[in-house]
Amino acid sequence: MYYDNETLIYFKGNFVKAKDAGMDLYGQSLHYGYSVFEGIKSYNTDSGTRIFKAKEHYERLKRSAELMYIPFDYSVSELTDLTYELLERNGFTDAYIRPLVTCSPNMSLSKGKESYLSLLAWEWSNGYLADKMKIMTSGFQRPNPNAFKVEAKVGGHYVNSILACQDAKDKGYDEALLLDEYGNVAESSGANIFYEKNGTLFTPAKGSILPGITRQTVFEICSELNIPVKETFFKPEEMRGADAAFFCGTAAEIVGLDSLDNVPFTKNWKDTASEKVQQAYLKLVRSSVVVNI
Repeated sequence: MYYDNETLIYFKGNFVKAKDAGMDLYGQSLHYGYSVFEGIKSYNTDSGTRIFKAKEHYERLKRSAELMYIPFDYSVSELTDLTYELLERNGFTDAYIRPLVTCSPNMSLSKGKESYLSLLAWEWSNGYLADKMKIMTSGFQRPNPNAFKVEAKVGGHYVNSILACQDAKDKGYDEALLLDEYGNVAESSGANIFYEKNGTLFTPAKGSILPGITRQTVFEICSELNIPVKETFFKPEEMRGADAAFFCGTAAEIVGLDSLDNVPFTKNWKDTASEKVQQAYLKLVRSSVVVNI
């Protein structure tokens, strides 16, 4: 699904076949989830392959490494150039890109001594979610921000995501909606969330969420389209039965939701401000020029 015998990756300073790469069994990243990563998309445009918001993603990767005390010396321009080379070597256009920074062998609970960059990619022409998703309020909470650096994209944090998502699927839903420690809506297992009421969009304020790059893009689109949007804390009951709602993220893109806890969102998706945001986003990522929004 992700690679074949000819797929190339960037691994420890060289382009090698994915099947020939391996991880050190004594590495901190394997044992403790002590790694940082990104999820990035590239798109086929009229002027060729374009990575969407490469600068923002690689700035966050570097910031995540800094927050986790992982030494990491690549510049944003180096990372971007390597990624375009990786796509070209594999002949990829519409692709999902996974930069991963792992640490050297170390069995102690101390900061990383040395890091290794891996760049992986695979063909992916659409989001991993589809409109009309049925979601449930999860019994799993987002990690307490006083216990983790929740603004960093850290490998170990996603055990929480796996548990919440699988629990929802086992109960017949498509995805989970996680709350913070105070019972406020936070995000899904891997995407930010907005809901719509009377033409205004609402999204959880920063605190327990990973403030995503797609989330920021939604703010920028709303500004361009004159759609009011508010960052605030709210409970799941304030969302239930609203006009519309959507998840957003690099992989998910913008995906409309059908219901929360079996309570449908009430407005026809085609008649919502949320649908306008979705269409503007899809147009933006396929643009052949960099749009400064």
